[in-house]
Amino acid sequence: MTDVYASELFLLGRKLMKLGEEAIPPSTRVQGAGEVPTSVRLVMADIGYHPGSSVGDITERTGFPQSLVSLAVAKLRDFGAVVTEPDPADRRRTLVRPVEAVVRKGGTQHSAVPVDETIAKAIGAEAQDRLPEALAALDLLGQLVIPEVYGLGPAPVSRP
Repeated sequence: MTDVYASELFLLGRKLMKLGEEAIPPSTRVQGAGEVPTSVRLVMADIGYHPGSSVGDITERTGFPQSLVSLAVAKLRDFGAVVTEPDPADRRRTLVRPVEAVVRKGGTQHSAVPVDETIAKAIGAEAQDRLPEALAALDLLGQLVIPEVYGLGPAPVSRP
């Protein structure tokens, strides 16, 4: 068993975040808004996979701070990508759903892309034979640490 220290975990987490951002395709430009930040695209993906969710539900699933989710929802609403409405069961909560045109155009699928090439590039040519092992390790860690996210998107891409 290998010892992993907090500082190593932190640095790995930051590197994985950067790799994830690199792997997510650039968003389409939103008229009048320019390029949409990754965090907003991920909130949009969550809304697409879970229409009618509250801001609190989105916060819990994404792990983003509630203030960031609220800001992202406000931006998406201003862009015309989502609709918000008070929860009839609890008027203090806001429910969010994507606009049908965004769903039809596939606007919620930006984060559902395989990372095989990104990880292959990150581990370098000398470790390519270990790529399946690295991808399996990432998949296992994700299932254990963030199981709620693994129900987010389409069926996982099969691994070699």
